[in-house]
Amino acid sequence: MNHSLIIVLKKYTPIFSIVFFFVSIVLTFYEIFYFLLLLGILLLSVSILALNFLSDIDKTGIEIFGKIVAYDSDEEGHKTPIIEFQTSDGKFFKGTPLIHSSSDVDKFRSYQENINKKVKILYSADCPENFIIKGKTYTFFLNLVAIAGLGLIICSIAKLLGYDLIF
Repeated sequence: MNHSLIIVLKKYTPIFSIVFFFVSIVLTFYEIFYFLLLLGILLLSVSILALNFLSDIDKTGIEIFGKIVAYDSDEEGHKTPIIEFQTSDGKFFKGTPLIHSSSDVDKFRSYQENINKKVKILYSADCPENFIIKGKTYTFFLNLVAIAGLGLIICSIAKLLGYDLIF
């Protein structure tokens, strides 16, 4: 995935979220299947972008060891590791993986045993702050999201074209 695309996505995500929220409300009251179509397009797009990034970093990423220095919790309590590493050219970086998953069980664990633990990471040579933990597989979940998005798109288009479905 292109470095400039990631910057644009990070920069405009809050604005996009607000616009998506208001457009979703309007579409829901107008015709629910337009909302479902929009949601399907969003799910399919996000999963394709994430799968593309994972494919690119798997092929061109630089593998090194990083160290977990802390965990960041979101407002719901899901934890994401903060990893510190040094690139092959000697620059230090500290941040969270670009793609990371967390479950509800993670809310109750402290993960203190993982502090200062070394983990393998893959980082982008173009933009080292874009990295993932090596060995974690996200493709099953992302493929599931893509299938759900595609299903929403197909069902919505079929319904909007006048075909009667289960809905």
